[in-house]
Amino acid sequence: MPAPIAARSRALDKPTTPPPAADHDLSGVLELMGAPMSFARNAEIYGEGEPADFLYKVVSGTVRTYKLLADGRRQIGDFYLPGDVFGLESGDAHTFSAEAITQSDVLVVRRSALVALADRDHEVARELWALTGRELRRVQEHILLLVRSARERVAAFLLEMAKRGCAGNAVELPMSRQDIADYLGLTIETVSRTLTLLEDASTIELSSSRRIVLRNRSALSALNG
Repeated sequence: MPAPIAARSRALDKPTTPPPAADHDLSGVLELMGAPMSFARNAEIYGEGEPADFLYKVVSGTVRTYKLLADGRRQIGDFYLPGDVFGLESGDAHTFSAEAITQSDVLVVRRSALVALADRDHEVARELWALTGRELRRVQEHILLLVRSARERVAAFLLEMAKRGCAGNAVELPMSRQDIADYLGLTIETVSRTLTLLEDASTIELSSSRRIVLRNRSALSALNG
């Protein structure tokens, strides 16, 4: 049994009793039913093709999902920040792998237990359906992003991270430039060059390699269409 699967199984060895059906919200249910696990930087959480028996919620840290392409390149599917839920699949196996970008604490919930609760609790079922819809929408938006220009892709990424981080105009990026490049379908050189061009245009300020200040949101929004 692969190490990540064995670790999840051990974490969930103690039976978890689902809360009684009483219109719980999904976030609260995950807190009640989830088993906490910690993952070191770059540690695998699950691999592509493994059984999708668990659902995950990020408590702290950042997670990336990715797929290795036939030519050896890596395509990052998405980034997950504290509060985000990931690992939801339409089939029985994971289509992407998942890794911790930084030291991360994650709640792990058995998919079967959550589905059983959703069958009894309409609010949980509704929120689970809404989560599925949001994930599908993010996949669709990512696909559309990959056909745009490099500047448009980088602008859209910065605006999205600022929105999800809720940190005003300062964006703290836990992921590396290589991660960003693999998410946007660009080379790391193109990402770095594009960020420099945006800084030269006074659209952003590169405070450090991981901290970017959005100085002109309207200009970024115009690039984002």
